[in-house]
Amino acid sequence: MSSNAFVQRRRFLAALGGTAVACTLPGIASAEGDAPIVRRIPVSGEALPPIGVGSWITFNVGSAAAARAPLVPVLQNFFDRGGAMIDSSPMYGTSESVIGYLLANVPNRSRLFSATKIWTFSKSAGAHQVETSQALWGIPRFDLVHIHNMLQWEAHLETLKELKAAGKVRYIGITTSHGRGHAEMERALTRERFDFVQFTYNFADRSVEQQLLPLAAERGIAVVINRPFDGGDLFSVVAKRTLPPWAREFDCANWAQFFLKFVISHPAVTCAIPATSQTAHMIENMGALYGRLPNADMRRRMIQQMEAL
Repeated sequence: MSSNAFVQRRRFLAALGGTAVACTLPGIASAEGDAPIVRRIPVSGEALPPIGVGSWITFNVGSAAAARAPLVPVLQNFFDRGGAMIDSSPMYGTSESVIGYLLANVPNRSRLFSATKIWTFSKSAGAHQVETSQALWGIPRFDLVHIHNMLQWEAHLETLKELKAAGKVRYIGITTSHGRGHAEMERALTRERFDFVQFTYNFADRSVEQQLLPLAAERGIAVVINRPFDGGDLFSVVAKRTLPPWAREFDCANWAQFFLKFVISHPAVTCAIPATSQTAHMIENMGALYGRLPNADMRRRMIQQMEAL
Protein backbone atom coordinates (compact mmCIF):
# COMPACT_ATOMS: atom_id res chain seq x y z
CA MET A 1 0.00 0.00 0.00
CA SER A 2 1.34 3.45 -0.83
CA SER A 3 1.76 5.96 1.98
CA ASN A 4 -0.45 8.37 0.05
CA ALA A 5 -3.33 5.88 -0.05
CA PHE A 6 -2.97 5.23 3.66
CA VAL A 7 -3.00 8.95 4.50
CA GLN A 8 -6.10 9.51 2.36
CA ARG A 9 -7.93 6.65 4.00
CA ARG A 10 -7.03 7.90 7.49
CA ARG A 11 -8.44 11.31 6.58
CA PHE A 12 -11.82 10.12 5.45
CA LEU A 13 -11.97 7.51 8.23
CA ALA A 14 -11.88 10.43 10.65
CA ALA A 15 -14.51 12.27 8.64
CA LEU A 16 -16.82 9.26 8.62
CA GLY A 17 -16.65 8.85 12.38
CA GLY A 18 -18.94 6.07 13.56
CA THR A 19 -21.05 5.86 10.42
CA ALA A 20 -18.88 3.20 8.80
CA VAL A 21 -18.63 0.99 11.85
CA ALA A 22 -20.25 -2.39 11.28
CA CYS A 23 -23.39 -3.13 13.27
CA THR A 24 -25.55 -6.23 13.40
CA LEU A 25 -28.96 -7.16 12.14
CA PRO A 26 -31.29 -8.82 14.65
CA GLY A 27 -33.42 -11.79 13.74
CA ILE A 28 -30.78 -13.84 11.92
CA ALA A 29 -28.03 -15.90 13.48
CA SER A 30 -25.14 -18.01 12.31
CA ALA A 31 -24.44 -21.49 13.60
CA GLU A 32 -22.31 -19.80 16.26
CA GLY A 33 -25.19 -17.55 17.30
CA ASP A 34 -23.78 -14.32 15.90
CA ALA A 35 -25.96 -11.79 14.11
CA PRO A 36 -24.74 -10.71 10.66
CA ILE A 37 -22.88 -7.49 10.07
CA VAL A 38 -24.73 -4.65 8.34
CA ARG A 39 -23.75 -1.28 6.93
CA ARG A 40 -25.87 1.85 6.72
CA ILE A 41 -26.84 3.41 3.40
CA PRO A 42 -25.64 7.01 3.90
CA VAL A 43 -28.55 8.79 2.24
CA SER A 44 -31.20 7.03 4.35
CA GLY A 45 -29.57 5.20 7.25
CA GLU A 46 -31.18 1.94 6.08
CA ALA A 47 -29.29 -1.18 7.16
CA LEU A 48 -27.87 -3.40 4.41
CA PRO A 49 -25.88 -6.64 4.81
CA PRO A 50 -22.48 -6.05 3.16
CA ILE A 51 -22.39 -9.38 1.31
CA GLY A 52 -24.74 -9.55 -1.64
CA VAL A 53 -24.73 -11.68 -4.78
CA GLY A 54 -24.00 -10.84 -8.40
CA SER A 55 -25.61 -12.60 -11.33
CA TRP A 56 -23.33 -11.98 -14.31
CA ILE A 57 -22.57 -15.32 -16.03
CA THR A 58 -23.56 -17.45 -13.00
CA PHE A 59 -27.32 -16.89 -13.35
CA ASN A 60 -27.31 -16.71 -17.15
CA VAL A 61 -28.38 -20.33 -17.53
CA GLY A 62 -31.30 -20.07 -19.95
CA SER A 63 -34.93 -21.04 -19.60
CA ALA A 64 -34.73 -24.79 -18.97
CA ALA A 65 -35.99 -25.83 -15.53
CA ALA A 66 -33.18 -28.38 -15.26
CA ALA A 67 -30.62 -25.56 -15.52
CA ARG A 68 -32.45 -23.22 -13.16
CA ALA A 69 -33.38 -25.66 -10.39
CA PRO A 70 -29.83 -26.13 -9.01
CA LEU A 71 -29.70 -22.39 -8.34
CA VAL A 72 -32.66 -22.51 -5.94
CA PRO A 73 -30.61 -23.81 -2.97
CA VAL A 74 -27.88 -21.30 -3.85
CA LEU A 75 -30.28 -18.38 -3.39
CA GLN A 76 -32.01 -20.12 -0.48
CA ASN A 77 -28.69 -20.25 1.39
CA PHE A 78 -28.04 -16.62 0.49
CA PHE A 79 -31.23 -15.49 2.23
CA ASP A 80 -30.97 -18.03 5.06
CA ARG A 81 -27.56 -16.65 5.97
CA GLY A 82 -28.66 -13.01 6.03
CA GLY A 83 -28.14 -11.83 2.44
CA ALA A 84 -30.27 -9.14 0.83
CA MET A 85 -28.81 -7.46 -2.29
CA ILE A 86 -29.14 -9.29 -5.60
CA ASP A 87 -27.50 -7.38 -8.44
CA SER A 88 -28.27 -7.88 -12.12
CA SER A 89 -28.58 -6.11 -15.47
CA PRO A 90 -30.37 -6.50 -18.82
CA MET A 91 -26.86 -7.07 -20.16
CA TYR A 92 -26.61 -10.40 -18.32
CA GLY A 93 -28.48 -12.59 -20.79
CA THR A 94 -31.25 -14.58 -19.07
CA SER A 95 -30.10 -13.69 -15.55
CA GLU A 96 -33.08 -11.45 -14.76
CA SER A 97 -35.67 -14.02 -15.80
CA VAL A 98 -33.74 -16.65 -13.84
CA ILE A 99 -33.81 -14.39 -10.77
CA GLY A 100 -37.59 -14.11 -11.17
CA TYR A 101 -37.84 -17.90 -11.25
CA LEU A 102 -35.63 -18.25 -8.19
CA LEU A 103 -37.50 -15.62 -6.17
CA ALA A 104 -40.74 -17.47 -6.89
CA ASN A 105 -39.21 -20.66 -5.53
CA VAL A 106 -37.54 -19.54 -2.30
CA PRO A 107 -39.72 -19.01 0.78
CA ASN A 108 -37.73 -16.37 2.63
CA ARG A 109 -37.24 -13.53 0.16
CA SER A 110 -38.57 -10.83 2.51
CA ARG A 111 -35.11 -9.29 2.97
CA LEU A 112 -34.57 -8.92 -0.78
CA PHE A 113 -32.80 -5.73 -1.83
CA SER A 114 -33.29 -5.72 -5.60
CA ALA A 115 -30.73 -3.99 -7.80
CA THR A 116 -30.59 -3.81 -11.57
CA LYS A 117 -29.33 -1.40 -14.23
CA ILE A 118 -30.28 0.62 -17.27
CA TRP A 119 -28.17 -0.51 -20.21
CA THR A 120 -29.22 1.11 -23.46
CA PHE A 121 -28.02 3.89 -25.76
CA SER A 122 -31.56 5.23 -26.06
CA LYS A 123 -32.81 7.59 -23.36
CA SER A 124 -36.41 6.89 -24.35
CA ALA A 125 -35.87 3.15 -23.84
CA GLY A 126 -34.53 3.50 -20.30
CA ALA A 127 -37.83 3.58 -18.40
CA HIS A 128 -39.22 0.73 -20.52
CA GLN A 129 -36.12 -1.32 -19.78
CA VAL A 130 -36.68 -0.87 -16.03
CA GLU A 131 -40.32 -1.95 -16.43
CA THR A 132 -39.24 -5.04 -18.36
CA SER A 133 -36.68 -5.95 -15.71
CA GLN A 134 -39.31 -5.47 -13.00
CA ALA A 135 -41.66 -7.85 -14.77
CA LEU A 136 -38.89 -10.43 -15.18
CA TRP A 137 -38.06 -10.27 -11.47
CA GLY A 138 -41.74 -10.33 -10.49
CA ILE A 139 -41.41 -7.50 -7.97
CA PRO A 140 -43.48 -4.32 -7.41
CA ARG A 141 -40.47 -1.99 -7.71
CA PHE A 142 -36.68 -1.97 -7.56
CA ASP A 143 -34.78 -0.90 -4.51
CA LEU A 144 -31.88 0.30 -6.67
CA VAL A 145 -31.35 1.01 -10.34
CA HIS A 146 -27.87 1.86 -11.57
CA ILE A 147 -26.76 3.26 -14.92
CA HIS A 148 -24.65 0.41 -16.30
CA ASN A 149 -21.02 1.27 -17.09
CA MET A 150 -21.94 4.97 -17.33
CA LEU A 151 -23.60 4.37 -20.71
CA GLN A 152 -25.42 7.60 -21.64
CA TRP A 153 -25.35 8.40 -17.95
CA GLU A 154 -26.45 12.03 -18.15
CA ALA A 155 -29.56 11.15 -20.15
CA HIS A 156 -30.47 8.12 -18.04
CA LEU A 157 -29.97 10.05 -14.82
CA GLU A 158 -32.93 12.22 -15.77
CA THR A 159 -35.05 9.09 -16.20
CA LEU A 160 -33.93 7.67 -12.86
CA LYS A 161 -34.68 10.91 -11.06
CA GLU A 162 -38.20 10.82 -12.49
CA LEU A 163 -38.69 7.17 -11.47
CA LYS A 164 -37.44 7.90 -7.96
CA ALA A 165 -39.71 10.94 -7.61
CA ALA A 166 -42.65 8.77 -8.70
CA GLY A 167 -41.82 6.12 -6.09
CA LYS A 168 -40.97 3.51 -8.72
CA VAL A 169 -37.31 3.24 -7.64
CA ARG A 170 -35.97 3.76 -4.12
CA TYR A 171 -32.31 4.53 -4.87
CA ILE A 172 -30.38 5.52 -7.98
CA GLY A 173 -26.75 4.85 -8.86
CA ILE A 174 -24.07 4.50 -11.49
CA THR A 175 -21.51 1.77 -12.22
CA THR A 176 -18.26 1.00 -13.93
CA SER A 177 -16.21 -2.17 -14.11
CA HIS A 178 -13.35 -0.59 -16.06
CA GLY A 179 -10.41 1.35 -14.68
CA ARG A 180 -10.43 3.51 -17.79
CA GLY A 181 -13.80 4.89 -16.65
CA HIS A 182 -12.59 6.19 -13.30
CA ALA A 183 -11.96 9.77 -14.42
CA GLU A 184 -15.45 10.07 -15.87
CA MET A 185 -16.91 8.40 -12.78
CA GLU A 186 -15.17 10.94 -10.58
CA ARG A 187 -16.67 13.73 -12.66
CA ALA A 188 -20.15 12.20 -12.42
CA LEU A 189 -19.98 11.74 -8.65
CA THR A 190 -18.72 15.26 -8.14
CA ARG A 191 -21.27 16.90 -10.41
CA GLU A 192 -24.42 14.94 -9.58
CA ARG A 193 -26.04 13.40 -6.52
CA PHE A 194 -26.16 9.61 -6.62
CA ASP A 195 -27.34 7.36 -3.79
CA PHE A 196 -25.08 4.47 -4.86
CA VAL A 197 -22.00 3.85 -6.93
CA GLN A 198 -20.58 0.51 -8.07
CA PHE A 199 -17.03 -0.25 -9.17
CA THR A 200 -14.27 -2.88 -8.89
CA TYR A 201 -12.13 -3.33 -5.78
CA ASN A 202 -10.02 -6.32 -4.78
CA PHE A 203 -6.46 -7.26 -3.82
CA ALA A 204 -5.40 -7.20 -7.48
CA ASP A 205 -7.00 -3.83 -8.23
CA ARG A 206 -6.89 -1.28 -5.42
CA SER A 207 -6.82 1.81 -7.64
CA VAL A 208 -10.13 3.10 -6.25
CA GLU A 209 -8.44 3.67 -2.89
CA GLN A 210 -6.83 6.75 -4.39
CA GLN A 211 -9.85 8.79 -5.46
CA LEU A 212 -13.20 7.04 -5.81
CA LEU A 213 -13.54 5.49 -2.35
CA PRO A 214 -12.60 8.72 -0.54
CA LEU A 215 -14.89 10.70 -2.85
CA ALA A 216 -17.84 8.38 -2.21
CA ALA A 217 -17.27 8.70 1.53
CA GLU A 218 -17.05 12.48 1.30
CA ARG A 219 -20.23 12.68 -0.80
CA GLY A 220 -22.23 10.25 1.34
CA ILE A 221 -22.66 7.68 -1.45
CA ALA A 222 -23.15 3.97 -0.75
CA VAL A 223 -20.51 1.83 -2.48
CA VAL A 224 -21.17 -1.55 -4.10
CA ILE A 225 -18.07 -3.55 -5.07
CA ASN A 226 -18.07 -5.80 -8.11
CA ARG A 227 -15.40 -8.43 -8.89
CA PRO A 228 -14.19 -8.82 -5.26
CA PHE A 229 -12.46 -12.05 -6.33
CA ASP A 230 -10.96 -10.45 -9.47
CA GLY A 231 -13.12 -12.70 -11.63
CA GLY A 232 -11.91 -15.72 -9.65
CA ASP A 233 -8.23 -15.08 -10.39
CA LEU A 234 -7.41 -14.44 -6.72
CA PHE A 235 -8.14 -18.08 -5.99
CA SER A 236 -5.48 -19.05 -8.53
CA VAL A 237 -2.99 -16.84 -6.72
CA VAL A 238 -3.54 -18.67 -3.43
CA ALA A 239 -4.05 -22.14 -4.90
CA LYS A 240 -2.84 -24.89 -2.53
CA ARG A 241 -1.71 -22.27 -0.02
CA THR A 242 -2.83 -22.48 3.58
CA LEU A 243 -4.79 -19.61 5.04
CA PRO A 244 -2.48 -17.71 7.44
CA PRO A 245 -3.26 -18.62 11.06
CA TRP A 246 -3.66 -14.97 12.05
CA ALA A 247 -6.78 -14.81 9.84
CA ARG A 248 -8.58 -16.33 12.82
CA GLU A 249 -8.18 -12.97 14.55
CA PHE A 250 -10.99 -11.64 12.34
CA ASP A 251 -13.00 -14.88 12.22
CA CYS A 252 -11.90 -15.89 8.74
CA ALA A 253 -12.21 -19.57 7.82
CA ASN A 254 -11.27 -19.68 4.13
CA TRP A 255 -9.78 -17.64 1.29
CA ALA A 256 -13.18 -16.45 0.02
CA GLN A 257 -13.83 -14.86 3.40
CA PHE A 258 -10.29 -13.46 3.45
CA PHE A 259 -10.91 -11.67 0.16
CA LEU A 260 -14.41 -10.50 1.08
CA LYS A 261 -13.59 -9.32 4.59
CA PHE A 262 -10.79 -7.21 3.17
CA VAL A 263 -13.23 -5.50 0.81
CA ILE A 264 -16.11 -4.92 3.22
CA SER A 265 -13.82 -3.77 6.04
CA HIS A 266 -12.96 -0.69 4.02
CA PRO A 267 -14.96 2.05 5.77
CA ALA A 268 -16.40 3.46 2.54
CA VAL A 269 -17.72 0.11 1.26
CA THR A 270 -21.39 -0.73 1.75
CA CYS A 271 -21.75 -4.09 -0.04
CA ALA A 272 -19.73 -6.55 -2.12
CA ILE A 273 -21.46 -8.71 -4.72
CA PRO A 274 -19.51 -11.92 -5.40
CA ALA A 275 -21.12 -14.19 -7.99
CA THR A 276 -21.50 -17.94 -7.66
CA SER A 277 -23.69 -20.76 -8.91
CA GLN A 278 -22.47 -23.25 -6.28
CA THR A 279 -24.20 -23.76 -2.92
CA ALA A 280 -20.93 -24.60 -1.15
CA HIS A 281 -19.33 -21.42 -2.44
CA MET A 282 -22.35 -19.37 -1.37
CA ILE A 283 -22.05 -20.76 2.15
CA GLU A 284 -18.36 -19.83 2.22
CA ASN A 285 -19.09 -16.33 0.91
CA MET A 286 -21.84 -15.67 3.42
CA GLY A 287 -19.51 -16.60 6.26
CA ALA A 288 -17.83 -13.23 5.66
CA LEU A 289 -21.03 -11.64 6.97
CA TYR A 290 -20.27 -12.84 10.50
CA GLY A 291 -17.71 -12.25 13.20
CA ARG A 292 -15.03 -9.60 13.38
CA LEU A 293 -13.65 -7.54 10.51
CA PRO A 294 -9.97 -6.67 10.09
CA ASN A 295 -8.91 -3.28 11.43
CA ALA A 296 -6.54 -0.91 9.61
CA ASP A 297 -3.40 -2.65 10.90
CA MET A 298 -4.72 -6.07 9.92
CA ARG A 299 -5.72 -4.78 6.48
CA ARG A 300 -2.12 -3.70 5.89
CA ARG A 301 -0.96 -7.17 6.94
CA MET A 302 -3.43 -8.76 4.51
CA ILE A 303 -2.10 -6.59 1.69
CA GLN A 304 1.47 -7.55 2.52
CA GLN A 305 0.46 -11.21 2.52
CA MET A 306 -1.07 -10.99 -0.95
CA GLU A 307 1.73 -8.88 -2.39
CA ALA A 308 4.24 -11.48 -1.27
CA LEU A 309 2.56 -14.26 -3.29
